[in-house]
Amino acid sequence: MRPRFRLAALAAALAFAASVHAAAPGQSAPDFTIDDAAGKPVKLSDYRGKHVVLEWTNPECPFVRKHYDSANMQGLQKQYGAKDVVWLSVNSTNRNHSEFKTGAQMADWMKQQGGAPKAVLIDDSSAAGRAYSARTTPQMFVIDPAGKIVYAGAIDDRRSANPADVKTAKNFVRAALDETLAGRPVSVASTTPYGCSVKY
Repeated sequence: MRPRFRLAALAAALAFAASVHAAAPGQSAPDFTIDDAAGKPVKLSDYRGKHVVLEWTNPECPFVRKHYDSANMQGLQKQYGAKDVVWLSVNSTNRNHSEFKTGAQMADWMKQQGGAPKAVLIDDSSAAGRAYSARTTPQMFVIDPAGKIVYAGAIDDRRSANPADVKTAKNFVRAALDETLAGRPVSVASTTPYGCSVKY
């Protein structure tokens, strides 16, 4: 490998490692400003002082549909929204990908599902997804009022696209939220996410 290309590869590897590290439990959550489905800018740091959930989503993904068809995701959004948790659903599908959805399409889909996030964010440049090293849909992050990530990973431990599996799954997001809202350390702070690849 030529020195120039070796340096470029090293720089890319370091940048990737830094982004992975930045989105790990115990680290500060990378800030972002993303337009919501109505075109209004939403800045993560504006919610400092509150618990925040970031849900990476894509309506085309059967693993995402599993959690909406079973009403699992909407139930979490409503349950913890009532406890003043800010829930942000993020679609990082690149605007040039065939699965890209406009803000109006995402808003319509979320309404059809009976979803209740604080906002649906259209990360059409995929910048926020890359900052968090989001790999799958769904993929979940729980952020505490100090802006630290306290949970990162899968929504639960049933790595399937079958809605029936939700009933017997251990829900990592619910457990993390219950613990952090009670002022306790999150006992399972990191898991391996599963689902469809984020369409960068």
